Amino acid sequence: MLKSKFGWLSGIVVAGALMAAGSAAAEPIRIGIANFGEHPQLNASIDGFKKALADNGFVEGTDVVYTESHTNFDASLVPQMIQKLQSEQPKLIYTVTTPVSQIAKKALAGSGIPVVFTAVTEPVAAKLVPSWDAGDEGMTGATDLQDVGAVMEFAKKLLPNAKRIGVPYNPGEANDVALLEKMKEAAPAAGFEVVEVGVDNVNDIQQRIASLAGKADVIYTPASNLLQPAIAAVAAAARQAGIPIVNSDDASVRDGIVPASFAVNYNQVGLAAGKIAAEILKGKDPKEIPAWRPAYEDHAPLVNRDVLKEFGAEVPASLDGCECFTN
Repeated sequence: MLKSKFGWLSGIVVAGALMAAGSAAAEPIRIGIANFGEHPQLNASIDGFKKALADNGFVEGTDVVYTESHTNFDASLVPQMIQKLQSEQPKLIYTVTTPVSQIAKKALAGSGIPVVFTAVTEPVAAKLVPSWDAGDEGMTGATDLQDVGAVMEFAKKLLPNAKRIGVPYNPGEANDVALLEKMKEAAPAAGFEVVEVGVDNVNDIQQRIASLAGKADVIYTPASNLLQPAIAAVAAAARQAGIPIVNSDDASVRDGIVPASFAVNYNQVGLAAGKIAAEILKGKDPKEIPAWRPAYEDHAPLVNRDVLKEFGAEVPASLDGCECFTN
């Protein structure tokens, strides 16, 4: 009698428990995004990452939620940012740039939280992965490694008489050093001599770039975490020295800061990272996923005719028919 009298109550309790279980199962996956700072390239890599995840069944707000953070390019604040993201117990953390990825690798070791990096030029040199053939324990990602031979081929088309290419770089950044070495290796075949200049402080940009006057015919600025946020200062010094720039970022060309770029499409880099993240969320081990690198078709040239004139150069006949002009 007691059982039948209160049977309806037990039914409600069971139904409520099932509804609660269903609600818990529907909780969206949490992903942390650790960015170094606000920058068009880095932001594009985040947009591409989210799009790729959505395309692979992880729709923002329904299947996945993101916590985004950055340190305004202050490396000393990165450990705190990583710790805060880790405290939310995400299923995965997306790290943007080499410094952030290196710090995250150490901070999250043994945590069980996989990391997918992006905007890293040389992950092997940066010790993020053991080789180009495999990921590492809990970490892999998508690089922005440029085809330096193609960069110099474009520079030669833009400035046919150029023979010396100036390369400012940060000696303290593994990406910059690795890229410089690759350019030295590729330069002879491209008909260039590399003139390097170390810049380890933004306050030294004017002096160091000015030192290339008479020594370089063109400057290539890599995707450096020190140089790109200060590209306006680099361009001002190069303009004074009368040396045209080919940049690794096309936004600065569109903004009228530098005359030309041969750039990796960072939205594509982000898309590749998002596809990798989707594989990991579906159960694949990061160690089984080699770091992705851009193919030639993931690059694009861009030229600003007016700014090129300001740097003392004209568009050559070799670029006739090129659909690569902003004006």
